[in-house]
Amino acid sequence: MNVPDLKPHFDNLAIDGFTVMEKLINDELIQRIRDELNPYLQREKMGRNNFEGEHTERVYALLAKSPSMAELIEHPTILAIVDELLPNNYLLSAALAINVHPGETPQPFHLDDGAGGLGLPKPRRAFGISTIWALDDFTDTNGATEVIPGSHLWPDGREPEEKEAVKVTMPAGSVVIFQGTLIHRGGANESNGIRLGITPQYCAPGLRQIENMVLAVPPDIAARYSPRIQALLGYSIIDPGFMGYVNGEHPRKLIDPQYKGRKYREDLPAS
Repeated sequence: MNVPDLKPHFDNLAIDGFTVMEKLINDELIQRIRDELNPYLQREKMGRNNFEGEHTERVYALLAKSPSMAELIEHPTILAIVDELLPNNYLLSAALAINVHPGETPQPFHLDDGAGGLGLPKPRRAFGISTIWALDDFTDTNGATEVIPGSHLWPDGREPEEKEAVKVTMPAGSVVIFQGTLIHRGGANESNGIRLGITPQYCAPGLRQIENMVLAVPPDIAARYSPRIQALLGYSIIDPGFMGYVNGEHPRKLIDPQYKGRKYREDLPAS
């Protein structure tokens, strides 16, 4: 797959904190993902609070439920961007489906960057990169993601105003990519339709992942995926070094006992 010219997108990410790539996946992949998610989207279990969305279904541990999700998570264009913005050996921090039903209210504004838990003040470098894939058209009325352009550069204490929010409208098959320090939220669904999005999020290798991926996707399931997906999940170590080992050995031995890689150092291509 040819990777498009990414310079305009890096410029957008630097200045506005986000960028949109339209129609990056085709209808066949969208339908395949829908079919795999259908058993988990039965309109019965909605979010537990206003942040998750009381009219929103959320499906976690996606790689344990939808094999085709790997094609989003390791999409070469996305990884080419994340490769430049995060340190080598970065991890998949979260991967969930968000199915927004009519009547949903706006989410609270927030950041995805897990480094906030370290008490590091803004402005600062982002330690996470988020993506949201549109499996339905994201429109003005059906709960499109709302971003505050430039807010990734704001200092702590500056709060967003409603008038600053911009709706990220895009056709199905598109993806918005944004800095983990960008203020954003899920929008209100004032339409009569449902809006399905998938959000893989990536983080620097030394941070705790939002979802505990090696429990969400245990070794027997992780074995079905590529070495890159396995490394993103956490069946990897920080190179140079040994952070991430299991019983003194490379965690990929949990997937393949015959794995002959170096004891501590990651032998995959740099992330």
